[in-house]
Amino acid sequence: VLLVESGGGLVQTGGSLGLSCEASGSGRTFSTYTMAWFRQAPGKEREIVAAIAWTGSTNYGDSVKGRFAISRDNAKNTVYLEMNSLKPEDTAVYYCNANWVDPWGTPSDYWGQGTQVTVSS
Repeated sequence: VLLVESGGGLVQTGGSLGLSCEASGSGRTFSTYTMAWFRQAPGKEREIVAAIAWTGSTNYGDSVKGRFAISRDNAKNTVYLEMNSLKPEDTAVYYCNANWVDPWGTPSDYWGQGTQVTVSS
């Protein structure tokens, strides 16, 4: 699966930014993947930001709850991340992730190349 992120950039504190991730090249239906956004700041471990299951249910990291929203458009093979009330601590490289579990419980993970989000104070 090829994941291509777009939409990163520079924004001021309190601003908003939207990310997109388009998937291609999979023999499996996009809607069967759990899609997620992770981020990694310099010197820190990669952390999950938000996830959306094939059912549409969502989960968020504690630091972004109430500010970020994840959504998906299965017809477009695309997952989105809407980021509001951005803070300097949101500065990181944001990665798109696709996860699929086969009938035997074996997971497969795919990653995008990452897109930089920088929030200036």
